[in-house]
Amino acid sequence: MTLDVVAEFQHRTVLLDEAIEALALDGVRADGVYVDGTFGRGGHSRKLLEQLGPNGRLIAFDKDLTAIANAQTITDPRFEIVHESFATLGATLAARGITQVDGVLLDLGISSPQVDDASRGFSFRADGPLDMRMDTTRGLSAAEWLATETAEILEKVIRNYGEERFAFQIAKAIVARRAVEPISSTRQLAAIVASTVKTREKGKDPATRTFQAIRIFINQELEELEVTLAQAYAHLAPQGRLVVISFHSLEDRMVKQFMASKANVPQPDRRLPIRAVDLPQAEMKLLLKMKPSDAEITANPRSRSAVMRVAARLPAPASQGGI
Repeated sequence: MTLDVVAEFQHRTVLLDEAIEALALDGVRADGVYVDGTFGRGGHSRKLLEQLGPNGRLIAFDKDLTAIANAQTITDPRFEIVHESFATLGATLAARGITQVDGVLLDLGISSPQVDDASRGFSFRADGPLDMRMDTTRGLSAAEWLATETAEILEKVIRNYGEERFAFQIAKAIVARRAVEPISSTRQLAAIVASTVKTREKGKDPATRTFQAIRIFINQELEELEVTLAQAYAHLAPQGRLVVISFHSLEDRMVKQFMASKANVPQPDRRLPIRAVDLPQAEMKLLLKMKPSDAEITANPRSRSAVMRVAARLPAPASQGGI
């Protein structure tokens, strides 16, 4: 089956082959239903379609209008793109009468085209409007939020989502500057942070953590990830795979803790008279933690912070009558 690909949309997809292999599209599973929660520029989706069986189905999500436009170049009837957050996974599947899926892939964070496009406002490396929204048709831009938020909330967001130890000073500087002029460009915000943060790790721009924090907050990334992990698990068929690629510690910690909560169950005191069938049972099996190879990092330095975790849903004990 031929896949339509537009060269200008292609970019380096992190852990491409490894993520698709982790979904285990072999045997009858090749004709299953799969979810790509973050279409991006379609690297994972296109690779998955190459291995999907003739009766398989792939539903992809993305909030970015450019990603949606790119997805329209795929004419494969097994593929569907949904212009929504992956946090709508449950409702989207229900609307299509789908109760179980065989795999869910989440490639978190932002794509290289989003970072490199100065008009999106994600990066401080080139000047552009301070937007930062994944979906530019909805919600407040970063500039609009910075114009009105209290110093206390600014500090909390920058500290919690950016793990920035100078959050108080940065928030105070933002409030002081906006009283003089609107903060509407990436260069303005980067300059404010640079003038406030006097020390930083070698090779890291002072604005890195603040830009990350504001982007995560504006797009509600952690809140949506928490909702999506629960929905993905709830819809996984027995032996279904959950594959998540994260790019910063907050995301990876959330994924790790979620998978561990399903895989590790507290065991009661062995001296208690409890039947084996009544003992708590693990709901998922942890399969893999992987980082990009040295060769991939050399070819694509932006992949260096990536961590992929893989878990499979275990069948429910027979006495529980299925999922």
